[in-house]
Amino acid sequence: MTRRNGLRRDRALRRERDRGLGRKALAATAALALTVPLAASGCKTDAGATGSDGSSGGSGGGSGPSRNDGHSVSPLDNPKGTKPGLAAITSDGDRAKARALIKKVATKGRGPKTGYERDEFGYAWMDNAPDVPFARNGCDTRNDLLKRDGEDVKYRSGSNCVIVSLTLDDPYSGKTIHWTKSHATAIQIDHVMPLSYDWQMGASRWTKDKRESIANDPLNLIPVDGPLNGAKSDSGPASWLPPNKRIRCSYSVRIAQVSLKYDLPVTSADKQKMLELCGG
Repeated sequence: MTRRNGLRRDRALRRERDRGLGRKALAATAALALTVPLAASGCKTDAGATGSDGSSGGSGGGSGPSRNDGHSVSPLDNPKGTKPGLAAITSDGDRAKARALIKKVATKGRGPKTGYERDEFGYAWMDNAPDVPFARNGCDTRNDLLKRDGEDVKYRSGSNCVIVSLTLDDPYSGKTIHWTKSHATAIQIDHVMPLSYDWQMGASRWTKDKRESIANDPLNLIPVDGPLNGAKSDSGPASWLPPNKRIRCSYSVRIAQVSLKYDLPVTSADKQKMLELCGG
């Protein structure tokens, strides 16, 4: 009887041990099931789970996917326009600086368009406009701007000036554009303060040198999506804005910078809209 009781006890202990091992195996399998889908889908942990624009998710407000400002520079850090792009202004401190700058801009009513011709601002895109960066470097203004803002830039064989392809992070749409010269109009150079607008706000009375300067000044020029540039035409910010909401304050700052440099007013409605876009 004693030996039989010992055998029963040994079998009971083995069953208890096996149940314990089974519970551990189930727990390990459950833990693995929680982690494997994350790795397989490419998801990040909370430390990296942000939108592609560095925010906590959501789109950039434009017609395309949000993106990292990477190659772009805030206009507050680019007062001469020689650095690339138009990065978003997001901090409260920088938005306050933006409003302070915009408040300095003078206002007046928009005058008549009578007499306006593109040639009044010189031919496009001249390399000898007076007193602007990049002038007289052997490349025309358009290629200078494509070089400034483009990435993966490739030149025509034998040239260090004529660009035949590039990649552009378009600030107006928020999209990345892969551009080739064979489809040149896919990217156009936007005059942030349009030349017709300038004419109506006082440039009709300027010297031709000054008009040539504002037409070729990199501070007033941004390569952007061609159709969007066409849709803007000669509108001010009260009637047209880039679809990408993230850069609208930056866009307003760039207008203010050009306005102040050339002592060129904007309409009251445009100034009010610019202030609103920067939280004013």
